[in-house]
Amino acid sequence: MGHMEMIRVLVRIYGVVQGVGFRAFAQYHARRLGLKGYVKNLSDGSVEIVAEGPRVKIEQYLDIIRRGPPSAIVERVEVYYKDYKGEYEDFYLFW
Repeated sequence: MGHMEMIRVLVRIYGVVQGVGFRAFAQYHARRLGLKGYVKNLSDGSVEIVAEGPRVKIEQYLDIIRRGPPSAIVERVEVYYKDYKGEYEDFYLFW
């Protein structure tokens, strides 16, 4: 395995993260890093991301997500590490 270990994360982002371009930002950077999964808004005002890929890329992605786009105010990020499933073909933006 080594540095190419594949992992999955479930991420919940809280703050001013809806209606500020957060999902497009999350999708753009996930695709740029070659990650698979999705991003969507939740009814409580938070954003949910599931991302899969090499651990090193996931860690880079989490650093980016914790900053967010300029118009967002990220107050809290929860990250849950999961088993890799390989079920996504792309990184999707859900409404």
